[in-house]
Formats: sequence, C-alpha cells, structure tokens
Amino acid sequence: EVECSSAEEALEAAGAGADIVLLDNLAPQELHAAAARVKAAHPGVMVEASGGIVLETLPQFLGPHIDVVSMGCLTHSAPALDFALRV
Repeated sequence: EVECSSAEEALEAAGAGADIVLLDNLAPQELHAAAARVKAAHPGVMVEASGGIVLETLPQFLGPHIDVVSMGCLTHSAPALDFALRV
C-alpha cells in the first residue's frame, strides 16, 4: 500500500506494482477523478480514500472507483470509557 497525495503519485505507485493506493486528503471531486484515472490504467489496483473523512461527509467520498474508505475519526475521536470487571 502506498499513500499518495495526487493522481500522478497514485498512477506512479500503481505502475510500480502497488496493490493498494491510498488517496489522502483530496477533496471529493479531485478524489473521484484521481480514482477513475487509477482504475482506468490499473483495474486490479485497490483504491482507498482517507484524510478528513467524517460520518457527515462520508457520502461525498463514496463512488464507483473507491474500494475502501478509512476514517480516523472512528478511533481518535471516540470518547473514553472507564469500566471494571470483577470475576
């Protein structure tokens, strides 16, 4: 897996043999255009979207060329829970 910040980087990574390209911190419109270019040139490469995606904006990042979406907010923004278990 290679983290990329542009379509050109993603195409280069896929051409070099990456199985997965992670398109990081792209606006939805730019993301979908980049993902389409990668899939057209390398149909077997998995495309992952990441960076600043939250539940409210998730639908904007879903599309026919996006295989996986990573959302850091699921872990780094989760509230803490204090509990104990006695056996």
